[in-house]
Amino acid sequence: MKIAVFTDSYRPYTSGVVHSIETFKAELEALGHEIYIFAPAYPNHREPEERIFRFFSLPAPTNKDFTLAIPFHGRLKTILQTWQPDLVHVHSPFLLGHLGARQARVLKKPLVFTFHTLYEEYVHYFPFARLIAKKATRLIARNFCNRCDLVIAPTAVIQEYLKSIGVRVPVKSIPTGIKLDEFSCADRTWLRNHYRIPDGDKILLFVGRLGQEKNIGFLLEAYLKVHKEFPRTRLILVGGGPEEKSLKNRVGQEGLAGQVIFTGKIPKEEVAKYYAGADLFVFASVTETQGLVIAEAKAAGLPVVAVKAFGAREMVADGQDGFLTELNQDEFVEKILVLLNNERLREKFALQARLNAGKLSARNCALSLLESYQALLEKAPPGNKSKKR
Repeated sequence: MKIAVFTDSYRPYTSGVVHSIETFKAELEALGHEIYIFAPAYPNHREPEERIFRFFSLPAPTNKDFTLAIPFHGRLKTILQTWQPDLVHVHSPFLLGHLGARQARVLKKPLVFTFHTLYEEYVHYFPFARLIAKKATRLIARNFCNRCDLVIAPTAVIQEYLKSIGVRVPVKSIPTGIKLDEFSCADRTWLRNHYRIPDGDKILLFVGRLGQEKNIGFLLEAYLKVHKEFPRTRLILVGGGPEEKSLKNRVGQEGLAGQVIFTGKIPKEEVAKYYAGADLFVFASVTETQGLVIAEAKAAGLPVVAVKAFGAREMVADGQDGFLTELNQDEFVEKILVLLNNERLREKFALQARLNAGKLSARNCALSLLESYQALLEKAPPGNKSKKR
């Protein structure tokens, strides 16, 4: 099978969307299928690439690491007509997502869309009229979904959300899988050795972009309270982002510069060592469609304390491999302290976390996606599409 993938973000940019595309790409290619990526170009990125087409792009005004593709290129039509994909899979309802949808219509191929992001929760990046932007963004996402033949939701919670906002086309829940061995077999001594953290100290870990949508301020406030009750703790924030400078300033003002560690951006292949050396994963984002980092933490044997919202709600088995809380500081802090003060319970949760993570193997998730592709092709043979996109 040949799958044309259109995405508004791809490596070297790092995000959950990029990670998802790379994970499914690797698994599908290992199963003998061909993937052709159509993505933005990034400054100074010269990595040799096979079956990846880059569009001229401009830096995003609100994120210097992100680029916005100009969705036009004279060679695109020739490439697609020569390669002849069986279907088109887009990962955004915007620039290159729209371009991919148009190409699916021209080629008379099925169109699949993965709804990775709760776009309406990112309107804080708009300089004005945020309420209007939120409503408009939801409308754009709904209408784009309804142009597709199939929409993939990372979790059942998001599947229901899409139906609730008026998505009428078939929606299937298929999470992004993880390569279990990468997280279960990493060096568990590296983190403490690298940052010279004593064996008796407990390490709380967060992995993700330091952006407003990740609710890091809430997390930091919670840690300040935890530290007062349990001084021998460290909070490690793995990742970079627009909030990093202000968060560092706040930590300095609180006199906890040695207790809160900012790692900055870490290569993907190195992140497993951070999970492996920590004691507890903490996550306060309320915008996740899946919360892939929660699955990675569980695969490494970390119990999780997370705010009960959207994808995170489905990724944590409350009371079995972690705790889910309301968006409430005191409750969040209480659950962290329960696990810090009860080593036996923490170890029990850690064991269950590893077991539950096994349900999200990358291969199983890829097979589920492939099954959906095949069912779509059988239902709507190329050339016989009647739906107007």
